[in-house]
Amino acid sequence: MTMLILAILPAKDSDANTIFTDVGTSHRAQAEIYYLVQGKIASGVSTSQFAPDRLVTRAEAAIFLGRALGINGEKKSTQFPDVSSSHTASGYIQGMVDKGIIQGYGDGKYYPNSTLTRGQMAILISRSFNYGADSSSTASTALINRGISDGIADGTFGAQLTLKRADFAVFITRGINNKFRTYQNIPFTQKFYVNTNDLNFRTGPNTSFDSITKLNKGQLVEYAYSIGEWSYVRANGQAGFLHSYYLQLDKPNVTTPLPVPPVTTPGEKLSDLVVIIDPGHGGTDPGGVGNGFQEKNVVLNVARHMNNYFSNVPIQAKMTRTGDTYPTLPERMEFAEKNKGDVYVSLHTNALNGAANGTETFYYAKTASTNPYVKESRALSIYLQNRMIETWKLTNRGVNPFGYGNLHVLRENTMPAALIEMGFLDSPIDIKYIREEAERKKMGRALFLGVLDYYYHYEGRTDMKPLYSTVNGSPSSKLH
Repeated sequence: MTMLILAILPAKDSDANTIFTDVGTSHRAQAEIYYLVQGKIASGVSTSQFAPDRLVTRAEAAIFLGRALGINGEKKSTQFPDVSSSHTASGYIQGMVDKGIIQGYGDGKYYPNSTLTRGQMAILISRSFNYGADSSSTASTALINRGISDGIADGTFGAQLTLKRADFAVFITRGINNKFRTYQNIPFTQKFYVNTNDLNFRTGPNTSFDSITKLNKGQLVEYAYSIGEWSYVRANGQAGFLHSYYLQLDKPNVTTPLPVPPVTTPGEKLSDLVVIIDPGHGGTDPGGVGNGFQEKNVVLNVARHMNNYFSNVPIQAKMTRTGDTYPTLPERMEFAEKNKGDVYVSLHTNALNGAANGTETFYYAKTASTNPYVKESRALSIYLQNRMIETWKLTNRGVNPFGYGNLHVLRENTMPAALIEMGFLDSPIDIKYIREEAERKKMGRALFLGVLDYYYHYEGRTDMKPLYSTVNGSPSSKLH
């Protein structure tokens, strides 16, 4: 592993109140460890010891990456029987599960005290920072290609080797900040403008990091990537982090009053909104099949992409399943209600002996006696359908309020709900899109935008507009 020159992060840039006796100025990971400590992402095992050579546990991995992404680490119940609500890492573990980053083992446990391998680390970093890799081989390649890892001395990545806390600090720091990588090859390809004055331009993705300088309204910045709700950008020849809320695509008029975030009452903040993402079928129920694909796998893949896009904005997204399991229909409803969902999107594909093709969306509208959100469900369906057709350009089978709209997850829901059918697995036309990972990622983006469109147009949430910039998008036309 190539070591970075410590001058990249001078000692004065670290937390002046934290000095670890086991991490001296000659330590190979000194700069990275203190960078994470300054940002309150990593912490020592005591006030004077970091324990750089101790092996990383799966609980520590969740804590460090969760903090990097800005996940609320408040202790809570988890889906794992071996991670109680009193466990130090419980909030981060469940938060990472909700974002589709963490999965347990086949027996349903998480094993928080087990050590982390380099291969597992690569997958977690890939999912956390949206590298699009979901196996140790593809994830390790993604890290090598980005200058985050050089592999080990024998020329391999060493996926099965355990990982020390110092090395984990190096990998996380390089994932967060391009300046620490073995080579800086990240392009700054998108242009945005700052929409407020006296905005701190920071060395890392939270307010604990030092401010490099202040930027003002109308300042042009070049965007490279996102870490949680923060954007890594370049301004005036320097690279650093800005909160994504304060960036917009169009240059603001600097002579007009500064934008003021919308006045909200409790429960109306962006971070209080919860989108329930429901990948249909799963486990012993494969759903439709065709051309070698099973519905349960396709919809889970798209759901993860959709979830990843939400991970870059304040809105919460929670998945009814994150692996190959089968929550019953009542359990899906209980999950949505327990997590105080605001909208519900159920993901599916079709199959009909190769006799049909196209995209359609359903909502329940036969009576308001069960799910009263008929108008809201219709509007949500319209905007989702519009984005899907815009993305895959398949036959538009429309938004359907009847027939199959009488489905449990629509009828028994307690929030605006839509069920989307992306296409037909057994169609020679539709499978051209469904089989491609890049196209499934596009569909995840389309569903993300469809939800934003619903809030922006139907709910009148103008505070949605800055969120479009996270995917270089803009609001659709008003359609409902």
